[in-house]
Amino acid sequence: MTGGRGEVLWGLVAAHAAGQGRRVSVADVCAVAVSCAGVTGAWVTAVSGRGPGFVMCVLGPASEQLAELQVTLGEGPCCDVAASGAPVLVGDLGDAGAGRRWPAFALEAGSLGAAAVFAFPLAVGVIRTGTMGLYRGSPGPLARAQLGDVLLLADAATMLLLDGAGRDGAGTGGDAGPDGQAPGLAAHRAEVDQATGMLTVQLGVSAAEALARLRAYAYAQDRRLADVAGDIVARRLRLRPDPDPDSARGGGP
Repeated sequence: MTGGRGEVLWGLVAAHAAGQGRRVSVADVCAVAVSCAGVTGAWVTAVSGRGPGFVMCVLGPASEQLAELQVTLGEGPCCDVAASGAPVLVGDLGDAGAGRRWPAFALEAGSLGAAAVFAFPLAVGVIRTGTMGLYRGSPGPLARAQLGDVLLLADAATMLLLDGAGRDGAGTGGDAGPDGQAPGLAAHRAEVDQATGMLTVQLGVSAAEALARLRAYAYAQDRRLADVAGDIVARRLRLRPDPDPDSARGGGP
C-alpha cells in the first residue's frame, strides 16, 4: 500500500494491531475498514480450492452470520465477487433489484439487520485470495472517499493473505488469538472439508455435489453450516442418498 493515503491507512492498521498486542492481520484491516467506511461490520472470506470460500475474519455482531449465510446459500455479494472479480456495491438490500438478485440472501440479511452490503475482491491480477465484505445497518451508498479507502484496504488485505498472515483462523473482535484471529472458525472450516469428504463416500457423489447437499441440508434445517458439518464428522448425523428413481417406479424400464 503506497502513496499518501495508502500510507495513512496502513499506519492505522498497524496501530490497531499494536493496540491489540499482536502482529498485523486481516482482522486489523477489517477494523480500519469499518471505521473509515462508516459501516457496522466487516468480514473476509478466503478462497478454497475444495469449494466455496471459507469464513476467515469477522468483525461486528452479525458479520459471521452474514458471511456464513453466503457460504451456505451459495448466493450473495461475496459469491458474485468471487465469480466476477469486480466489486459489488448495494446501498439498499430492501429494493426490488437486490431481492431478484439474491432472493434468499436479501431476505435473511435483512432479518439480521443488514440494510446495505459492499463486497470487494482480494486479488492481484489473476490470483484471487478471497473477498472482503462490509455491511451497514442503514441504507445508503459509500461516499467516494470511503470507497477509495476501502479499495486501498482491500489491497492491504490481499497482500496479507498472500504473505500468509492470519491464514489459520478468524478475527472476531472478541477472544482473538495472537494473529487477531479466533481458532473456532478455522476449526469449522476443517470440519466442513472433512464432512464433505465423508459425504462423498456415504452418498457416492462428487465433492461438489456432497458440499451442495451439506449446504442444502443446513439451509433447510435453519442451522449453521459448521454445526451440521460438526454433527456429520462426529457421526451424530448421517445424510441419506437420494432414492433411486428406477426403484421408486418399481423396477427398470
